[in-house]
Amino acid sequence: MKINLPMIMMFGASLALAACGCSRKSDAKTELEKAANVLSAGEPAPAAPPPVSSQPTQPVEATTASQPVSAPSASQQMKEAMAAYKAGNLEDAVTRLQKLRATPAMTPEQRIALNDAMGAVMTEIYSLAAKGDARAKMAVKQYEEMQTRRQ
Repeated sequence: MKINLPMIMMFGASLALAACGCSRKSDAKTELEKAANVLSAGEPAPAAPPPVSSQPTQPVEATTASQPVSAPSASQQMKEAMAAYKAGNLEDAVTRLQKLRATPAMTPEQRIALNDAMGAVMTEIYSLAAKGDARAKMAVKQYEEMQTRRQ
C-alpha cells in the first residue's frame, strides 16, 4: 500500500480548518447587544421639534390629532426584543425580532447584525426546546408559524 503524503496533508489541513470554522459559538445575548449597537449607530439623530408660536392658530386637540404617530425606531424595537429575551419571554422576543426583520429600511450592516442575532437566539431557543423547555417550544411554534405566514 502506497501512502500519498500530499493527500494526507490536505486531509489533515481540511480537518483543522473545519474544526476552527465550527468552533465559533455565538452567544445570543452578545449577538443581540451587537445588533442593538449597529442599529442605534445607523439611526439619524432625532429631529428638533418645530418652534411653537406664542399664539396657536389651531386648537391643541386638532394639532395633536393631525400629527402622525411614529412607530418605534429600529434600535428601540431591538432594545425591547433584547429585554424580552433577557426576561425569559421568548415568544415576545421572537415576535419582536421577526417584526423588526420585516422592516424594509435597513442598511446591509444592520440587516446582517439582525440576522446574526436572530440566528443566535433561535439556535439557543431550539436547544432549549430540545431539552424540553415549554416556553422554548412555544417560541419555536410561533416562529415557524410566522415564517410560513411570511412566505
